[in-house]
Amino acid sequence: MTSTTTRPVLSKDGGTDNRPGLLLGVVLAAQFMALLDVFIVNVAAPTIRVELSASGAALQLVVAGYTIAYAVSLITGARLGALVGHRRMYLGGLALFTAASLACGLAAGTGQLIAFRLAQGAGAALMIPQVLSLIQREFAGERRVKALSAYSAVLATGAAAGQVVGGILVSADLFGTGWRPVFLVNVPIGVALLVLGARVLPRDARTAPTRARALDLPGLVLLAGAVSLLTVPLVLGQEQGWPLWSWLSLGGSLVLLALFGAYEARLARRGGAPLIAPRVLRLPGMGLAVLWIAVSMGVNAGFLFTLTLHLQGGLGHSALRAGLTFGPAAVVFGAIGLTWRRWSAPLHRALIPGGFLLAAAGALGVGGLLADGGTGGWGLYPALAALGAGISLAFSPALTGALAAVRPEDAADASGLLATVTQLGQLVGVAAFGTLFLAGADGSGAQNSADALWTTMIALAVAALAGVAAGPWRRAR
Repeated sequence: MTSTTTRPVLSKDGGTDNRPGLLLGVVLAAQFMALLDVFIVNVAAPTIRVELSASGAALQLVVAGYTIAYAVSLITGARLGALVGHRRMYLGGLALFTAASLACGLAAGTGQLIAFRLAQGAGAALMIPQVLSLIQREFAGERRVKALSAYSAVLATGAAAGQVVGGILVSADLFGTGWRPVFLVNVPIGVALLVLGARVLPRDARTAPTRARALDLPGLVLLAGAVSLLTVPLVLGQEQGWPLWSWLSLGGSLVLLALFGAYEARLARRGGAPLIAPRVLRLPGMGLAVLWIAVSMGVNAGFLFTLTLHLQGGLGHSALRAGLTFGPAAVVFGAIGLTWRRWSAPLHRALIPGGFLLAAAGALGVGGLLADGGTGGWGLYPALAALGAGISLAFSPALTGALAAVRPEDAADASGLLATVTQLGQLVGVAAFGTLFLAGADGSGAQNSADALWTTMIALAVAALAGVAAGPWRRAR
């Protein structure tokens, strides 16, 4: 696949001369904003339901429509970036995301809001794969490692920040606008990023279309169908009690995924351009890295989702207080993501297994401290910090190692793959652990909720230990 972007001018230490700090800040700010929008609406959902008289199903689609469109379109966004240019797709996706955010904030009814949420998710899917691709193409050496560390830190802090910012905006009820600021806050940020992005993003090179760069439409249709059939029941089935259609949909996703794999393999043998280059999948350690990323993100999402339900539903905490509870986990996650490469080299081999072990211990600590139906006292915060540290130690080196051997011309394929795995890992984590928690918390009272949380935290610990067992372990690159 021919590169469609100009190669950066590398400085002596392996970075780029084109204002790398500002470039990284712009793309990571967009990543943060898109991730924030996954979680910020959860806090506003009760207010939206009242003000728009939304049914339960409509409210689910308001919350989940973004995630569905986002997950389904990520690999498509990555491939379009490779075809028409990462700068063009980043700015185009950001413009769509910003416009859709404005439309969401001005929506007059649930039908409009659902449609605009789908457009928001599509915009994010066009924009976000370009973040990893631009990091992979425009940074090299130690600067690339630092950029990837910052990227992994943003993934954690965005989730916790969504809860906090959403709670602040809804509670403030600015000018009597209720829930609308959770969408409108994206507009000035998006406009600013569009202006900055137009100035600092490297221009796309002009290249003639070739057969090797053709858009694999049958592959896109098969993959989009498989991901759709997987994500829709994961985000909606739980609320509806896992009806028959949800299981049929999950089974159908496996069938389409098998057809997609067979078609892509045949296309590669014929000399075509599959959505994900086979050499990316064959890279040493890529399969294990994908597994570690999926497990760590599943544990992270399951932990955030179920503990939020317990804090707000079981203990009656406000959205703001519940969001602030995650502060230690988010801060430690981000700090480790930014600094682990500076640690002694002999430690790197143990980071991923040690991270999963620490995450398991943290989950058991959180569950045990809250098992009596109380608030856990001050001991809860070290346990939360341990859980955040463990997930970061597992995720950040896995992501860096997965991208270390990827060639610049394969950046889009790797970015689409890893972004999709990250998103699907989160969806599976929420669905699996959320279902377990809600089944146990069937009833009122803090103790019922605490018992369900304790069971769920044990399951999270088991999942983290599965990451340890997934070896063999290699030194992080």
